[in-house]
Amino acid sequence: MAEKFKALTEKHIGFIGNQHIFFVGTAASEGFVNVSPKGMDSFRVVNNSKVAWLNLTGSGNETAAHILENNRMTIMFCSFDKQPLILRLYGHVKIIHPRDKDWPSQVKLFPEYTGARQIFELNLELVQTSCGYAVPFYELVGERPTLRKWADNRGRKGVEEYWQEKNTKSLDGKDTGIIETV
Repeated sequence: MAEKFKALTEKHIGFIGNQHIFFVGTAASEGFVNVSPKGMDSFRVVNNSKVAWLNLTGSGNETAAHILENNRMTIMFCSFDKQPLILRLYGHVKIIHPRDKDWPSQVKLFPEYTGARQIFELNLELVQTSCGYAVPFYELVGERPTLRKWADNRGRKGVEEYWQEKNTKSLDGKDTGIIETV
């Protein structure tokens, strides 16, 4: 039932464009494995072998900590409507922070978000589809405005202060790289 591809096909790209949620999986060499749901308008197909997603400020920063130690990532999309399908993207990732020279050109791929924290560029090594027959039906009611409102109320300076308070270490105590050290 599963099929493997070296790169995204037009059909895969169309499927991704219709999804409102994706899941990101990462792990360091030791400690907790992290799986995070992502939404909002934060995912882009750059080309058939590269994707990027904008990471927005949240209560943790596990993905960034894991990538500093082990730059492997899996992104999973799954259909919750008519046609069942699971699409997984496997590869190695590069982190782009607001302080990096690539940030201004890369952040233009996305809407403006006060809480923009990092961009993760995933170079694809394997694309896999599977049936998704056991995935239940769900209907999208709408996007939650809560995260955007939270960041907008704090302002960019307040968001960056939050990074200092809550986003510098992972659950395992690993550095996340959010604050540049000299």
